Amino acid sequence: MEFFCYHRDRPGSGELRTKLSEDHWTYMDSYEKQLIARGPTFADDGATPTGSVHIVDLPDPAAARAFAFDEPNYQAGAYRDVLLRRWRNLLGRTMWDFPGGRTGGNRYLVLGLGAGAGADVAVPPDRDELIAYGPLLSDDAATWVGTAALVRAPDPDTARAVLSQDRYAAVEVHAWEFGGRR
Repeated sequence: MEFFCYHRDRPGSGELRTKLSEDHWTYMDSYEKQLIARGPTFADDGATPTGSVHIVDLPDPAAARAFAFDEPNYQAGAYRDVLLRRWRNLLGRTMWDFPGGRTGGNRYLVLGLGAGAGADVAVPPDRDELIAYGPLLSDDAATWVGTAALVRAPDPDTARAVLSQDRYAAVEVHAWEFGGRR
């Protein structure tokens, strides 16, 4: 089962996250084989961390909750909240398989939350700039609750355009970069 996990930083937690970076990376290293994508999000300045995205393949919802809530930054109080949702990997690959590579161009997390009939439940025709893409689902995977995409784009508005207009209650666009040890 695939899960989308977005830990959002508590304001002012940058120093704590820096202090815990080795603990965080060691924790994530233990999930290396299960990770589909990972990486930090940033404020508009492109430098201030605002959260951490992890898309992971785990056996069940209990394992996903353990993954999200046992994470060292979460345990230390660095995150203000966690979005944890079932997810479906429509591209069938990991971020490391993205043909565009780890560097070059701007990367974004595009997160659309909605209700009702599913939107954007198929891969868009222009998929070359998609790093990861799929629907967010209810715990039983029966109900669409949104769409999450990692995309390379020249700017936030172009990244936002990967999702349909007027089909979401809210759409967030965050600067994002490939995660992992440097």
